[in-house]
Amino acid sequence: MDNHTESNAAEIRPFRIEIPQADLDDLRARLESTRWPDQVPDSGWDYGIPLDYVQQLAEYWRTSYDWRVHEQALNAFAQFTTVIDGQRVHFLHVSSPEPDAMPLIMTHGWPGSIVEFINIIGPLTNPRAHSADPADAFHLVVPSIPGYGFSGPTQDRGWNVHRIAQAWDELMRRLGYQRYGAQGGDWGSSISRELGLIAGDHIIGVHLNMLFPWVPEEATDLTDAERSRVETMRRFRATGIGYGAIQSTRPQTLAYGLTDSPAGQLAWIAEKFGEWTDDGLPDEAVDRDQLLTNIMVYWLTRTAGSSARLYYEAARSGSSGPPKVSTAPTGLAVFAREIARPIRRFAELSNNIVHWTEFDRGGHFAAMEQPDLLVGDVRAFFRTLR
Repeated sequence: MDNHTESNAAEIRPFRIEIPQADLDDLRARLESTRWPDQVPDSGWDYGIPLDYVQQLAEYWRTSYDWRVHEQALNAFAQFTTVIDGQRVHFLHVSSPEPDAMPLIMTHGWPGSIVEFINIIGPLTNPRAHSADPADAFHLVVPSIPGYGFSGPTQDRGWNVHRIAQAWDELMRRLGYQRYGAQGGDWGSSISRELGLIAGDHIIGVHLNMLFPWVPEEATDLTDAERSRVETMRRFRATGIGYGAIQSTRPQTLAYGLTDSPAGQLAWIAEKFGEWTDDGLPDEAVDRDQLLTNIMVYWLTRTAGSSARLYYEAARSGSSGPPKVSTAPTGLAVFAREIARPIRRFAELSNNIVHWTEFDRGGHFAAMEQPDLLVGDVRAFFRTLR
C-alpha cells in the first residue's frame, strides 16, 4: 500500500492490494482461538445472529476460504489512489472499450465495500461481451468511501455525506469527466443524491437503489400499500436500528471489539446480510465467498471504527427534517426486501423522479443479490439521458 504527502496530493497513483501473509496467518490464529459467547436455547435470531451459524461461517472462513483468490480477482480491475481534501481515496477505474461510454461513479454503503460491485462491473463496462447493447456502456469509477477499506482510516473529523460528495466531484474532475452519472445504495444513495444537489452542472442523472421514505406528518390519505411501507419503516426504527445508534454515538468504543475479534467483525456484518436480504441465511442470499471477501476488506484494513464514523458525522450534520429538493433526473430501483421502501408520490416532492421500478425480489444488497436486475435498471434509466 502506498503513502501520500500533501505535495503530491493531486497525483493519481496505481494501487494493488497486497496483504502480507502474516496478516492472514494472524486471522486464522484468532479464529481458531475465538472465545464464544453462550446463547439462550432455541432462541434463533431473536437476540441477534445465532451462535451456531456464526461458528459455521467462522470455521469455513478459517479452513476453506482463500483470500488470495479474491485478492487476485480484485486486482484484475485497475485500481488507484489519490489524496482529496487531505484524505487518501482508493478507487477502481474501469474504462469501457466503447468510445461513447458514459462516465458513472458507483458508491457502496455500510456494511458494504467495492466488493459489492464485482459481478456488475463487466456487464456495465462491456455490455457487448455480455450479449447486451454496446450503446449502454459505462466508464466506471468505484471508490471506497473515506474511512472504508483502502480509503481508510479517516484522519480528521467531518467526513459526512456532503464532504464525500464534494470529494467525488473532485475525483471525477481529476479523471477528466466533466459530465457523469451517479449510482448507489445505502450511504451510496445519500452520497449520489448529494452529488445531484451540489454538482448539478456535472451530473447527468442519479440512479438509486435505496431512498429512505419521507412522509409528511399531515399525510392522512395513505393507501393500504403505503401504510404498510410506513409501518415497515417504523418497525425498523423501533427494532432494527441498534447498530446505527451505536455507530452514530460511540464508534470508537465499538471499534475495539470489532478490530480485535474477527468473529465479532463477522457477526456484526453478517447479521445485516441476514436481516436485509431477500431470502434465507446471509450466505444463501449472497455468495458466501463474496460475503467473506467484503468482511475481509473491513478486517484487513482495520476500518470497523473509521467506517462507523460516517454515522457519527451524519448525525451531526444537521440533515434532519424534510429532504432538500433535488432537480437532478433521478431513477429509483425499489427492491422487495429493502430496509424501507419509499412511496413515489412523496419521493417526488423532493426528487425529480423520471424513472421508477418496483421489483418483486431482492433486498438491500442489490448488486450482490440481483445483479442482473440492477444492471438492467441502471441501463434503462441512463439510456434516456445519453
